[in-house]
Amino acid sequence: MSDACCSHDSPEADGEARENPDEKPSFWRSPEIRAAMVSGALLLAAWITSVSGAGDWVTLPLEAAALLVAGWTFVPSTLRRLFKGKIGVGTLMTIAALGAVALGQVMEAATLAFLYAISEGLEEYSLAKTRHGLRALLDLVPKEATVLRGGREITVAPQSLVIGDRLVLRPGERLATDGTVLTGRTALDTSALTGESVPVEAGPGSLVFAGSINGTGALEIEVTTTAESNSLARIVHIVETEQSRKGSSQRLADGIARWLVPGILIMAALIAGYGVVVGEPALWLERALVVLVAASPCALAISVPVTVVASVGAASRIGVLIKGGAAVESLGRIRTIALDKTGTLTRNQPTVVEVVAVGGSTRERVLAVAAGLESRSEHPLARAILAANPTPPPAVDVETVPGAGVRGVVAGTMARLGRPGWIEPQGLATDVTRMQKDGATAVLVEEAGQLIGAIAVRDELRPEAASVIRELNRHGYETIMLTGDNELTAASLGREAGITEVHAGLRPEDKATVIRMLQSRQRTAMVGDGVNDAPALATADVGIAMGAMGTDVAIETADVALMGEDLNHLPQMMLHARRTRAIMLQNVGMSLALIAVLIPLALFGVLGLAAVVLIHELFELVVIGNGIRAGRAKALPPGTAAPAVHNAPVPA
Repeated sequence: MSDACCSHDSPEADGEARENPDEKPSFWRSPEIRAAMVSGALLLAAWITSVSGAGDWVTLPLEAAALLVAGWTFVPSTLRRLFKGKIGVGTLMTIAALGAVALGQVMEAATLAFLYAISEGLEEYSLAKTRHGLRALLDLVPKEATVLRGGREITVAPQSLVIGDRLVLRPGERLATDGTVLTGRTALDTSALTGESVPVEAGPGSLVFAGSINGTGALEIEVTTTAESNSLARIVHIVETEQSRKGSSQRLADGIARWLVPGILIMAALIAGYGVVVGEPALWLERALVVLVAASPCALAISVPVTVVASVGAASRIGVLIKGGAAVESLGRIRTIALDKTGTLTRNQPTVVEVVAVGGSTRERVLAVAAGLESRSEHPLARAILAANPTPPPAVDVETVPGAGVRGVVAGTMARLGRPGWIEPQGLATDVTRMQKDGATAVLVEEAGQLIGAIAVRDELRPEAASVIRELNRHGYETIMLTGDNELTAASLGREAGITEVHAGLRPEDKATVIRMLQSRQRTAMVGDGVNDAPALATADVGIAMGAMGTDVAIETADVALMGEDLNHLPQMMLHARRTRAIMLQNVGMSLALIAVLIPLALFGVLGLAAVVLIHELFELVVIGNGIRAGRAKALPPGTAAPAVHNAPVPA
């Protein structure tokens, strides 16, 4: 928070022990609230004795005690700040309280301190509660885990797990840390992590993450991270670290509050000086004190932080990792969304859909030569071709030609596989064009310098892709596809998804160039896989990584990460961010309007000190309550996500 905010010094600076972040926040655990309750009881007793006719010798000590108890919550920290050369709202409140006492208005001074202590306590409580919602993710980790050591099963605390341990996960149990499945098959409920209601199938070789709930099959899992560095712990750490990143609304609120506080002090001094000049020092000193309180920017300073914390915490509960206020606000201003094709709009599970053989060759021979060349490739098409021919012939001297294809010696014969243009399609030109118009990627196969066939590989759109694009367009977002695939294939998939603007044949650096072009029109977000699309993600106003659960690079580099594979979360997240930004602007506007209204009313004596304090502190509660509305994002209801099966990755 800004130095102009009403909060105390940081616990680290003061050496004060604040609430344990791992404990559930309690309203009555706040020292400000407890002090305010004691002060309120003393004020009530003073009022009762006053209306019953008791003398000042009874009421005055009660009022003074109420002032001292409530003042203890902010006066010591205010003095420490002053010694450091810092002034804030606590400075204004301290001066106002001391001035009221000097004028003999001890009851008003005690009321000011009492209400201010309540607002401080409620502010701390609201922030602690929203932050605790994020840290509650760590509660998804079970208190104990079953591990195989020395040939027998023993129960240990998750903190004692080491990399290489073999976990035993029975049906219905939660996973204690990240790992790789060694034996067994099951379906895991990852909804608490990714927000997806569809269970994820897991088998040998599958990566599994802390907090997942096992279905019906028993698993043995090799531990790959410690409890302190697993996926859940990383998410919580990153969000807590990045919450300090400020958007323009936060910087605006901080900037106004920073110059407003000294400006208020100067204004109050001028008002008091005017009273001396006109011969009514007591009257104008009182009004100066009321103006001090009326112009306090406490509500302004808290307006954005409480909204950010609530919004980020809510997003994390639906499987969206947003890194702080800057990312939230930037996301709320986006109007163009560029989406990578492979792995974002599509499943990233390409399959061979057609093989055409020519020159006396056969379908099996075309696939065999292609599989031999691709057996040492990491290209996504390699997985599809190897799945169609899992026992390729031996290949040597295999060489990748960037942007073109691969070449090498298969079963003693020189062969090539690559895109049309690098290999001339000759008599297959019509077939290649047809394949591309059908949304498939066509590759040609050549053996001994002769074209022997073409293979069509298609990466199907995600089942929810078309409905997600319609939803984004309905809410005024412009959607654009970026891909390295050819024009015909990209245009076909774009039409199927409902995207009219498609940029094809792009290298990673070309995607960044397109993003800059789009930014010249309006603010642009890029949705990609966080690795291959890194230049475009970094160039965009907001980079959004898709399917980032457990992916260090994506989580660390993207501004926003969709932890699961369900594209339905994209419009949900965009609308959540848009609503959050609207709440931020509402809070800033209302806070400035309140100050603008209260200052003249205080200056001309329409409102007294007690009335201004009451209005000001009640309004701060309104701002906090409005900000907390940003924490109402809900996970997708069951059945919203398109049914899909997430299989264990197949090695290339």
